[in-house]
Amino acid sequence: MKKIALFFTLAFALILGACSGDTTKTEEKEPAQEVTLTVFAAASLKSTFTELAKEFEAENEGVTVALNFDGSSNLVAQIQDGAPADVFASSDVNNMTKAEDAKLVEGKSVLFATNILQIATPPDNPAGIKTFADLAKPGVKLVICAEPVPCGSATAQVAKNAGVTLSPVSEEQNVTDVLGKVRSGEADAGLVYVTDVISAGDDVHGIVFPEASSVVNEYPIAALSNSKHKDLASAFVTFMTSAKAQSVFKAAGFGQP
Repeated sequence: MKKIALFFTLAFALILGACSGDTTKTEEKEPAQEVTLTVFAAASLKSTFTELAKEFEAENEGVTVALNFDGSSNLVAQIQDGAPADVFASSDVNNMTKAEDAKLVEGKSVLFATNILQIATPPDNPAGIKTFADLAKPGVKLVICAEPVPCGSATAQVAKNAGVTLSPVSEEQNVTDVLGKVRSGEADAGLVYVTDVISAGDDVHGIVFPEASSVVNEYPIAALSNSKHKDLASAFVTFMTSAKAQSVFKAAGFGQP
């Protein structure tokens, strides 16, 4: 009888062990849910945001950041028309204010960077541009941003402050298009941000001019009220003010807010 009792005791223990093993398997961590966070950002942020989006994805399992770059005024218009977006980063305060006044922003926007203008020419500087006033010389093919775009507004204000009348051959909707015409040789010079000149490397020649310091563009960022991922959108906004993100902005030539 003792042998029979010992047999059943051992058998029962083995059954419990097997059940316990099955329970451990069912408690394995489930994979993170796949989420796409859509970020609308000013064209001048393309290089830095592309880099930082990868960092954010690495820190948030299952998250993909979809980036849409354009002039800030165009982005606001798209958001107002109902384009699905979770975060908006503008290259000026005025366009963020438009979004806030239209109740498109969740909470308050946060400043994360600043920028100023710089002259960009082809590497050989065919028109011999040296100063801001040189841009107004006859025969100079100048390309700038259209005034509704932040870089265009900054250009108009700098020209007004300096008492210089510019006669551009073309006005573009974002700094990327301005830089593109300088790179291709279609323009003798273009007015873009200092960060655009840095990111273009040897493709363009940058000319610093003192008048640029009279107009500093501040960059705000905010989560949007129609976001389906508001907590994640807020986390992205916070990430852009982190020490890691700020070091990337500084290296790209942005000023601190």
